[in-house]
Amino acid sequence: MSTQNMPNMPKRKRGSFYFFSNDVGIDLGTASVLVYVRGKGIVLNEPSVVAVDKTTGKILSVGDDAEKMLGRTPGNIIAIRPLREGVISDYEMTERMIKEFIRKVLGMRLFKPNVVMCVPSIITEVEERAVIDAGTQAGAKKVFLVEEPVAAAIGAGIDISKANGNMIVDIGGGTTDIAVISLGGIVESTSIKIAGDKFDEAIVKYIRRKHNVLIGDRTAEAIKREIGCVYPRPEEASMEIKGRCLMTGLPRTFTVESHEIMGAFDEVSSTIVEAIHGVLERTPPELTGDISTNGIVMTGGGALIWGFDKLIAAKTGIPTRVAEDAISCVALGTGNCLENLDKMQDGTMNLSRRRQMMN
Repeated sequence: MSTQNMPNMPKRKRGSFYFFSNDVGIDLGTASVLVYVRGKGIVLNEPSVVAVDKTTGKILSVGDDAEKMLGRTPGNIIAIRPLREGVISDYEMTERMIKEFIRKVLGMRLFKPNVVMCVPSIITEVEERAVIDAGTQAGAKKVFLVEEPVAAAIGAGIDISKANGNMIVDIGGGTTDIAVISLGGIVESTSIKIAGDKFDEAIVKYIRRKHNVLIGDRTAEAIKREIGCVYPRPEEASMEIKGRCLMTGLPRTFTVESHEIMGAFDEVSSTIVEAIHGVLERTPPELTGDISTNGIVMTGGGALIWGFDKLIAAKTGIPTRVAEDAISCVALGTGNCLENLDKMQDGTMNLSRRRQMMN
């Protein structure tokens, strides 16, 4: 989505305060937070990490700076991820993190912004209320919710308003959301707590079992990005990594090859493919025919694991592609929703539920 043709919002400044309210779209992910400001586009993309001083309760840093502290902090400092598997696990830290990110992108302001936030397609009312409350307490005037696959489809450039079935597979850090969308709403969907973090865990377990070496989460993520694959590569890739030998307790450097990682990923990737099969089986035949023609679109950071589109195409027989700028699709979709706030009901409903009730 280009922001070149979007109008610049006028602003009047007095001191450090702005006399207007920018509406904000937030992709509140387990692994990272992307913030879209109306009229500016995506202005922030940082890890969902908060560093806190346990003694005073003071937040020391959030995002990039806090992530650098993971596994490297002294006893009085903890670096935590306040979201787990797509939902809030630490309400207070999530609220403070959102507040800090809004402050980063908007600065000091007299008027509170409207905020659009994404949630998994299958979310309980309690979890939904927690997201709304966290956004409100963080400084939002009103909080609007939209399902992640809907936002991802909009951000990927799919026209969801037509009577034409499209399947979106959004693989984030904590959840994989799979949905069939037609006429602006979700027809069939599922959300599983198997996603990017599970791939990292699979690498850590494999390296420990196979090489008797312990590695950290950041090393596992680097392996996933550089040589990770779920489908055979044309050429074998390898990577030198460092960890702690569990036999001697000393540092050890060794080489891991891509075919090893593909084996480590097998269980996780198979679970996601099975979930896609399940959604397709429950989809009306007419929409299944549309999907066969339109193909499956993948978004999210997990979609970038090498060969995932090829694996899904091979297992389903349906052409599959990774959306352009897959990581940003959900955030771009929230930005699109900012232009239609008058059509959204704040508080307890997201887009597709509202439309289903209206129909």
